[in-house]
Amino acid sequence: MPELRVHNFALSLDGYAAGANQSLENPLGVGGLGLHEWAFATRTFHKMEGAPGGDESLDDRFAAQGDAGIGATIMGRNMFGPIRGPWGEENWTGWWGDDPPFHHPVFVLTHHLHEPIIMQGGTTFYFVKDGINAALERAFDAADGKDVRLGGGVATIQQYLRTGLIDEMHLALVPILLGTGERLFDHLDGGPAGYTCVEFVSSPSVAHVRLARDA
Repeated sequence: MPELRVHNFALSLDGYAAGANQSLENPLGVGGLGLHEWAFATRTFHKMEGAPGGDESLDDRFAAQGDAGIGATIMGRNMFGPIRGPWGEENWTGWWGDDPPFHHPVFVLTHHLHEPIIMQGGTTFYFVKDGINAALERAFDAADGKDVRLGGGVATIQQYLRTGLIDEMHLALVPILLGTGERLFDHLDGGPAGYTCVEFVSSPSVAHVRLARDA
């Protein structure tokens, strides 16, 4: 059966997935970009940016796996952009330019209605006001038998964890300390229970932890 998967979700050693004071200038919060330096160095990321080169070792294998067998993505509104409250007149289309790297339907959780945004390369952003279960149902339908990837941010993953809907998580533990920001494993009410570590390996840059929901 198709699964809901989290991939390449980076955490600091003190558990933060984003720094404090997220903004247009600091989309991942102050210091948050440091969580993703390992990914920026991979061949997969270079290819996504249309650039040559990049590392092809262990980190690249995990980076590439995040796209394997994926037919749709779900993300929170904070991952889509910095706008809060009603959408207003601003014509925001995401952080990723005219040709986002998804190339499939993307379902954005929101409390405010928005018309779909059709981008180049096969990406269309759909805005779901009916909650996480409705978004998941629509994403599975759109994925047409493939898996669904769950993107950030922290609050979005926490919602799906609390309801036991995530089948697999790949967490990248980065050897930095942020000290403040958004912690993944706060306020979960037992949500992480029932997962087993099925892979734990490390490169010089990051430790990769893959957790699967118990059958």
